Amino acid sequence: MSAKKGQRNTLSLDEYAAGVAQGDRATLARAITLIESSRQEHQALAQELLQRLLASTGNAIRVGITGVPGVGKSTLIDQLGSNLTEAGHKVAVLAVDTSSERSGGSILGDKTRMPRLAQDDNAFIRPSPTSGTLGGVTKTTRETMALCEAAGFDVLLIETVGVGQSETAVAGMVDFFLVLMLPGAGDELQGIKKGVIEIADMIAVTKTDGDNVERAQLAASEYRAAFQILTPVSPNWSPPVITVSARENSGIGNLWDMIEQHRTKFTKSGELKAKRQDQAVRWMHDMLEERLRARLRADKAVSRRMSELENEVRLGKVAPTLAVEDIVELIGLNPAAKKPQ
Repeated sequence: MSAKKGQRNTLSLDEYAAGVAQGDRATLARAITLIESSRQEHQALAQELLQRLLASTGNAIRVGITGVPGVGKSTLIDQLGSNLTEAGHKVAVLAVDTSSERSGGSILGDKTRMPRLAQDDNAFIRPSPTSGTLGGVTKTTRETMALCEAAGFDVLLIETVGVGQSETAVAGMVDFFLVLMLPGAGDELQGIKKGVIEIADMIAVTKTDGDNVERAQLAASEYRAAFQILTPVSPNWSPPVITVSARENSGIGNLWDMIEQHRTKFTKSGELKAKRQDQAVRWMHDMLEERLRARLRADKAVSRRMSELENEVRLGKVAPTLAVEDIVELIGLNPAAKKPQ
């Protein structure tokens, strides 16, 4: 079907592939909606589309950006993205908002938070609901990234919720993981988990302007000290700590220089290729687990027994481990239950 026959109609595989490959933003948006659909026929078409476009993916710089609410993620992304498009890059922003779980994502909200990028022909902003997934990303974030790369975007900025979920989910699908922190770290380092610092490729202290300059520099010093007691993930990279001001566009250029230095070093050492390969395998495992859970939910007998067991586990009548074995045996995946030939 052609898009001219109505925007609600599903395009053909060829039309989706051609539109995305040509960088058509409307087709890209519809392709992302397709992969987010829970309808079986849409999922099948989406997987065919991803396979068709696979050779055109993997060329972008993938950057995950996280930080507590109020740290200025959107403001920094708006400034950084604008700097990059002015330099000739095509930037895709995958913005995840906690409120989008109810609303399904608010494009208007993202346009308000990133006004310059929202009007930039070389930028694409896509809000997505977290749908209860950890790490502040959606179940289809990886697929959306692949589609954006196939559409010619060479920089992907993944803005995460940053409200305490496991940020390892984000770091596990990007090349560079940036953690934003507010000035005035204090003795408790703002309560940030040690695990987040361990997976950070860089910390940027935001809002380093006006009366915040001295506090920002002090916070940066404390974070540098924290890094000293941690073992770097790579022998080729010691995570830097910098100060930035998106409002004054100060330090943003240095931030991007660091990201490019990281990419150059990791490409040369072969770490980037190995990391991408590991991420692809992890993506496969995650999708397999999700599909298996979906199949379990769709099986009426399993669903009915699952409900009964949940009740019994809740009342303390059955141990969780035994309940799992019951379900495993029911779906025929328990080798011990099989009779010898």
